[in-house]
Amino acid sequence: MTAPLTPPHQPSSNDPWQTPPKWGGPGRPGGPGASQSGALPESQEERNLRSDLLRAAVVTVLVTVAGIGLGLLWLWLAPRVPLISDSTAVFLSDSEGEEAIGADGTFVLLALAFGALSAALVFLFQRRGGIALVVGLALGGLLGSLLAWRLGVWLGPDQDVVAHARAVGKGVVFDAPLQLRAKGALLAWPLGAMAVHLGLTALFGPRDPEPEWGVFPGWAAGGPVPGAGPSPAGGGVPPVPPAES
Repeated sequence: MTAPLTPPHQPSSNDPWQTPPKWGGPGRPGGPGASQSGALPESQEERNLRSDLLRAAVVTVLVTVAGIGLGLLWLWLAPRVPLISDSTAVFLSDSEGEEAIGADGTFVLLALAFGALSAALVFLFQRRGGIALVVGLALGGLLGSLLAWRLGVWLGPDQDVVAHARAVGKGVVFDAPLQLRAKGALLAWPLGAMAVHLGLTALFGPRDPEPEWGVFPGWAAGGPVPGAGPSPAGGGVPPVPPAES
């Protein structure tokens, strides 16, 4: 006697070539976790990444805008280079003066102060940190330095030295244009901000939880458990013989 064949309209459950059902599991199209439009739900990692990028963009914009304050302070505190004209050429009024390098030093010191302040504020309001936040802080510091440099030069003394000398006349001392000769000073803000933020994170940042050490299997509070195997010292514990019936 032979077993009845499977009807053609009812595929066998063991058939590997049968068409999978259209209904998916949780989180798949058609499943209970899918939306009405059929799109997959957003994972927690994607939401965290979007939040980090948004916070980094806000920090970049705010730090860049703070470059206006750096530019105004640089214009106010940077020493002026005195020039004088004799109607034929323009000379330094004080050939031994250090005002030229003083402008660069003032910019560096102010930029480091702005970097430390911006890093402290970012850490205070965003203690969670993250790579995106640090990148936004560094990028904002670089853009803020560029903005401060161009703003100070634009608001400073006239850039046309010859026209300025003709306007003031022969033998009259006037200020040279404000310049940043060492372009490496533009990196003072982002480098200082990253260093301070790294230090604050290392000192006051959130700590990862310490791993919990479990009890070694086969060991109890008073010593090895009989029948649990050999002890770490190498001495074995004889197993307990089964009770005779």
